[in-house]
Amino acid sequence: MVRNWWKKISTRKRNNGADLDNFLNNRVLQATFIPWVLAQILKVIVELVWYRKLNLRLLTSAGGMPSSHSAMVCGLATAIAISDGAGSSAFALSFVLAMVVMYDAAGIRRAASMQARILNQIIDELFQGHPISEVRLREFLGHTPIQVAAGALLGIVMAWWWMARG
Repeated sequence: MVRNWWKKISTRKRNNGADLDNFLNNRVLQATFIPWVLAQILKVIVELVWYRKLNLRLLTSAGGMPSSHSAMVCGLATAIAISDGAGSSAFALSFVLAMVVMYDAAGIRRAASMQARILNQIIDELFQGHPISEVRLREFLGHTPIQVAAGALLGIVMAWWWMARG
């Protein structure tokens, strides 16, 4: 009994390294995160070109051009379509996830962003010189439909390229 228990533990330990290797070498996962990283970097570049400001905070923030969330979920759906086929259950799940994320980015989070901007303006105007709070609402949350479309296109193209490589 003890011997069987020890075999299970020692086998598990040996497989952990293989599991980590499998995880890190998962091409679908790579094709999901490469567009996300590229979109985050592109946000900084776009801000630098359009507004002449180097804003490194964009590397870790939501909002901006292109949508990194859209790039990620479209990269995932594209990679699964290539890997497992467009008729697979995994693709159906990833496609629905992509639609929900992109709707949220361009719809709900964008509306919350506009509301935060208006509330901050109201507070600034009503309480000039006597702010009721030092903390302002975060205004940079959602995306325009163009930003979502650009992120989606980036995700599809980058995932297609990555999956075609090998």
